[in-house]
Amino acid sequence: MNTTAQPTATGTAQSTGKVLAVCVLHAELEVPAKSSKVGRTAIDKRPVPHRVPVGSLGLAGDHVCDTEHHGGVHQAVYAYSDADAHRWSAELERPLPAGWFGENLRIDGLAVSDAVIGAHWAIGDTLLEVSAPRVPCATFQWWSQERQWVKRFTLQRDTGAYLRVLTEGAIGAGDEVRVVHTPAHGITVRDLFSGTDQARLDRLLAEEPTISDDVRMQIERHRKRNGVRA
Repeated sequence: MNTTAQPTATGTAQSTGKVLAVCVLHAELEVPAKSSKVGRTAIDKRPVPHRVPVGSLGLAGDHVCDTEHHGGVHQAVYAYSDADAHRWSAELERPLPAGWFGENLRIDGLAVSDAVIGAHWAIGDTLLEVSAPRVPCATFQWWSQERQWVKRFTLQRDTGAYLRVLTEGAIGAGDEVRVVHTPAHGITVRDLFSGTDQARLDRLLAEEPTISDDVRMQIERHRKRNGVRA
């Protein structure tokens, strides 16, 4: 839907960051059958020098191959923290340039994995909503070429955040990221991914009306794992 990218609920920006790079598909890659049901991936993202139009399903020039598990309006844009990328780079002892995590936006100055679900980010003339954590998959493991990468990524819980597009527009490197609304429930991307506090997840279900069916299923999986009855 198209709305005006103005501050909501909080009235003023609460924190700011910066878009270091905007990344779109560089090339589809063939993936071994054991790592992907569809045999191809669009994880290879690279920065582009121009402003990129952003629609309800993501950035112009970008797409996903496995549409069963990726993409859609609740996973339209993927953001990753530059600080988290640098930490991984030091641990893996290799450069991890913008786009390596399959992200569309490399963000400086915001703790992306600790963003509150339902928070609104104003970037350029777009308005985006924090919608979900990234869940690492076998294709990400294959792409990384790192031993036990999915397990390590999961344990670290620096997942980055998927974003839903509330206002279409364009984003470019250097744009400010303004957090213009943060829901009172305070439940973060990391909280949702970790799933250790069922009471907080139930609060998210009760207070955040925009969460996707995938997030609802994720919470139900946490409930079963935690041995908590609905």
